[in-house]
Amino acid sequence: MIQCNLLVIKTNQLETTHQFYQSIGIQFQKHQHGKGPVHYAAEMGAFVFEIYPLADQQVLVDSSTRLGFEVPQLDQLIATLSEDTVLKFPNQTDWGYQAIVQDPDGRKVELTQAPL
Repeated sequence: MIQCNLLVIKTNQLETTHQFYQSIGIQFQKHQHGKGPVHYAAEMGAFVFEIYPLADQQVLVDSSTRLGFEVPQLDQLIATLSEDTVLKFPNQTDWGYQAIVQDPDGRKVELTQAPL
């Protein structure tokens, strides 16, 4: 069985993007490997989610990447986010009780309530 164990997104708004993902409940640690860039990493079981700054020569952020996270208490979480961040308020879908929000770079993030 193949499992995803790493996802890296890049941004030109490192602190703002870090704060957004932290606001949905992801806990990060600041990292730097040798002379590499300062970035944020969150370990979620065997999965690692990282936020890196764009490379110096890179100008555009890939906002077409869509992410999904399972969260507890979706309604309470959505109530804490700014209204302009929420693209689709929580409702029941074929994939569960779900909302769609947007990160600072324009990526859509599906938030699905964890089963009780």
